[in-house]
Amino acid sequence: MSEKSESKPKAAAKDGGVNKSEEIRKAATALKTAGEKPRPVTIIAALGKRGIEVSSPQVSMVLKRMGFRPRRRKKGAKAASGPVPVNAKAPRGKGTKISVEELVAAKKAISRLGGLDRALAAIEALRQFET
Repeated sequence: MSEKSESKPKAAAKDGGVNKSEEIRKAATALKTAGEKPRPVTIIAALGKRGIEVSSPQVSMVLKRMGFRPRRRKKGAKAASGPVPVNAKAPRGKGTKISVEELVAAKKAISRLGGLDRALAAIEALRQFET
């Protein structure tokens, strides 16, 4: 029972219509053999010309199950790998957050330099050397 029965076609819609998932699979494999990436927009357009209406989420799910679309990573997967070393270089922008360990290290550096004003002056001097 672990083998798939290839002789039996997939069930069509209850009203005797076409099996949309099968049509999506056919269109995706046709695009793949033509050397194009199977994208939902192109598949929807191709099936629309044949009179088959499908939605973008439906096409995306079929493509994902076929292995054409990558699965998204979980948000916390990278953060759960362990703490980031304080001296590691990471790009800083609006979206990056500073960890507690980095704040503790910054507080220690500020106290060693003699206060926040002196630490900011040192950072500004370093910035001038880098450019």
